[in-house]
Amino acid sequence: MRMNRIRQLWAEGRAAVNGWLAIPNGFSAETMAHAGWDSLTIDMQHGVVDYQAAVNMLTAISTTDTAPLVRVPWLDPGIIMKMLDAGAWGVICPMVNTREDAERLVSATRYPPHGSRSFGPIRALLSAGPDYARHANDTVLAFAMIETREALANLDAILATPGLDAIYIGPADLSLALGCTPKFDQTEAPVVEAIAHILARAQAHGVRAGIHNGTPEYARQMIDKGFDLVTIGSDARLMAAGAQQALNLVRAESKSAASGY
Repeated sequence: MRMNRIRQLWAEGRAAVNGWLAIPNGFSAETMAHAGWDSLTIDMQHGVVDYQAAVNMLTAISTTDTAPLVRVPWLDPGIIMKMLDAGAWGVICPMVNTREDAERLVSATRYPPHGSRSFGPIRALLSAGPDYARHANDTVLAFAMIETREALANLDAILATPGLDAIYIGPADLSLALGCTPKFDQTEAPVVEAIAHILARAQAHGVRAGIHNGTPEYARQMIDKGFDLVTIGSDARLMAAGAQQALNLVRAESKSAASGY
């Protein structure tokens, strides 16, 4: 079975640098994968990606060693199992608020006797290898998103869930829950304190921690603080920022040249 690059990095004591895919296209996903990201997450919650587009994107990512993840729309065992069968190496599940939620998530990602995942890894056998079924329970990753007051209140119970590999902080929803501005790279005290608390409790339970970031600089800070996976921007944001930078540079130089006459 092919290696899960995220697990390999964690075994080496290193953080994974994760990219985010909101554009429903195999070529853009392949382009991002060949850029060298440790992992790429296909966003099926807030992105414009449907199942067929996601399959094409997973296929494109598998041309590299980049680990493909999927953020599923909700805690729905059916779509979780379907995305794993399609070749995702792990799922990020939004709005996990209780121990029961976390148990349902873990169960959907594990074959019996450790879970309730139905057997039918049609594409996963192609992308991961014919021995997928034997190693899937130890390879696939289950990330629970912590982003509500209810999740904060139940944090230790969630983190104590057997089989939960990691938590993932969604700063925007967490900020809203705490009465702050929904944004990445937070500096508002209530959110900063909550992020530090979540990380500390995850480490105490031996659970990995990931977080969404807006800039490389903030992501670097999060790695230094001890996060195991950091997401930087998205394909759509990176494309827009690169295009804007190029336009601004050309227009600035054009104005400078014109003022010289």
